[in-house]
Amino acid sequence: MSALALLADANGGGQIEQIARTFGVNWPHLIAQIISFCIVCALLHRFAYRPVLGMLEERRRLIAEGLANAENIKAELARTEAQRQELMAQVNAQAIRLIEEARTAAARVQQQETQKAIAAAEQIMLKAREATEREHDRMLAELKREVGRLIVQTTAAVTGKILTPEDQQRLAEEMATQLAS
Repeated sequence: MSALALLADANGGGQIEQIARTFGVNWPHLIAQIISFCIVCALLHRFAYRPVLGMLEERRRLIAEGLANAENIKAELARTEAQRQELMAQVNAQAIRLIEEARTAAARVQQQETQKAIAAAEQIMLKAREATEREHDRMLAELKREVGRLIVQTTAAVTGKILTPEDQQRLAEEMATQLAS
């Protein structure tokens, strides 16, 4: 039923009037309570519901900002991690390059030191050869003198005569030429 039909029945004292009396409805009192309820609802809406809705909206906004900030922080963290990885790769590459340079330098130094050692060994061997040759020449000269002296003694003993210094010199020279050839 429509609201107008209900109101017409209420004025006419129809069936609704009887039901309302049965339940003890006092129309002026009911209308006053409806008006009071509407005023309380309006006041609650204005002073309680709106601030609560504003506070809820503010909290939604703060939560949305927090989520957006969290996403920004995640993106920044990912970017920072990528930069860190890139920097680590560069540092590793530089370390490998430095190690290779050190190995090359070490090989070069080793080769130089080896060459110096070889040159020093050759110098030592050359000096040893020269010393050996000098020692050989000295020993050969000493041997010649000794052999000459022995020949002179042997000749003197065999011939039974004493040799003069000129004879000794001549025999020593003959022996030296024979030994040399």
